[in-house]
Amino acid sequence: MNSVWKRYGIFGVLSILLIAFDQWTKVLAFDKLRADGPIVILDGVFELLYSENRGAAFGILQGQKWFFLLVAGAVVVVILYFLYKMPANKKLLPLYFCTVLLASGAIGNVIDRLSRGFVVDFLYFKLIDFPIFNVADCYVVVSAGLLILLTGFYYKDEDFEFLSSKEK
Repeated sequence: MNSVWKRYGIFGVLSILLIAFDQWTKVLAFDKLRADGPIVILDGVFELLYSENRGAAFGILQGQKWFFLLVAGAVVVVILYFLYKMPANKKLLPLYFCTVLLASGAIGNVIDRLSRGFVVDFLYFKLIDFPIFNVADCYVVVSAGLLILLTGFYYKDEDFEFLSSKEK
């Protein structure tokens, strides 16, 4: 099997599993927390609290559904192109998993926007009054953090030569 198609296949399976988990948690939050109220995990620290987010991170850009759909679509297209160009190299495996997390998070929240008109959030750190978020948001934040660490401390410029448009 062609390594590019194998890579896309593994990417697809992993993404579907991560998106399914995200959607399952949102269905539980929508059905249970919306009706019954918050569930305290650590009193005064962390709880599950239902919230509807019609904006982006921390509620900014409220009501800009089409903007978010376009951005998420662009992110996924860039990721797919990146995967197409990426050589089969074990050193790039962490980068590959970052793309899986990033795409899964973007798609998970797009599914909410398309099906409900808003994103279901339910994870709340009450201790620091941090904005309420969800599993897909965790995927995006973890992938972004890992990308920063990987590009800053693990990868070298030559590891990204596959993105160059110059022919060898």
